[in-house]
Amino acid sequence: MNQDLRPIATFFNLIDEARPPQRADRAAMGTLPTRAYRYCEAVASASAYGWWIFPPMDFQIMWDGSDIFWHYDGAEDWLKLMPSSQFPGFSAKFDAAAPDELKGFSPPFLTALPEPGALQIWTGLMARTAPDWHLLLRAPANLPVPGGFTLYEGIVETDRWFGPLFTNLRFTRSHTPIRLRADFPLLQAQPVRPVDYAGETLAAMSVSGPLTDLEAADWAAYRTTIVEPNLNRDRPFGAYAVETRKQRRCPVMHRQPDHAVA
Repeated sequence: MNQDLRPIATFFNLIDEARPPQRADRAAMGTLPTRAYRYCEAVASASAYGWWIFPPMDFQIMWDGSDIFWHYDGAEDWLKLMPSSQFPGFSAKFDAAAPDELKGFSPPFLTALPEPGALQIWTGLMARTAPDWHLLLRAPANLPVPGGFTLYEGIVETDRWFGPLFTNLRFTRSHTPIRLRADFPLLQAQPVRPVDYAGETLAAMSVSGPLTDLEAADWAAYRTTIVEPNLNRDRPFGAYAVETRKQRRCPVMHRQPDHAVA
C-alpha cells in the first residue's frame, strides 16, 4: 500500500477499558433477517456504512422525571448527576498525562443537560478526519437498540474540531433503569463530506408528477427494474444485489497532507 495514503478517520481511544470502534457489518450483528442480508443490498449497505462506537463501560441510567441517576458495577448506590460525573478513575489518568495548563480539564463522562430528560454521554473517544470529511453520529443503522431513549443525530466537523466525541440522548420513559452495554454499539459514525449536506446540494432537487409526466425513458426504466424480473419465473433471487455488488468499486483510501491524521 502506498505510504502516502492515510485513513479518512482516526479515533483516539482515551479510556483503556473501552472497546475500540469497529467497522459496522452488513448483517447488523446478525440481527438482519437472512433474506434481507442476502437479497436486499439497500439494507445491507446501509447497515455497513460507517463504524460502530461503543459505550466505554457497562452502566445503567435512569430518569425519575426530574433528575438523572446512573450506576455501574462497584458503585455502592445510584449516583445522581450534579450535573456531571467523570468516568471512574479517568480524571487522575488525564491529569497525569496532560500538560500542566490542561490538568483539571478532563471531559466528563455523563452530563445532565438543561432540557428535561436529556443526557450527554462521552464515548471515551476523540476523532480527527481528513480534510473535507466530517462525521455523522447517529443511532446504529438497522440495529435494534435498548428501549427507553432516543438518540439525537449530529454532524461534527472533525477535520477542524478536535474534542470529546459525545452523543446526546432523550429519555422516553421514566423510573425504569436502562442498561448500556460495553459490547453493544451505542452509535454509528458515518463519514460525510461538507458538500453532501450543503444548502446548495440539498436545494438541488425537484418533484414531478402526475403519471402523465413520466416519459418513455422513465417507463422503460420501470419495465427493466420491476416488470421484466416479475415476468421471468426463473429469475434468480437478489438480482439487484448481485448487479450492485459487481458495479461497486472498492473504496480508495484518502490521500492527505503529512500534517493531517497521524
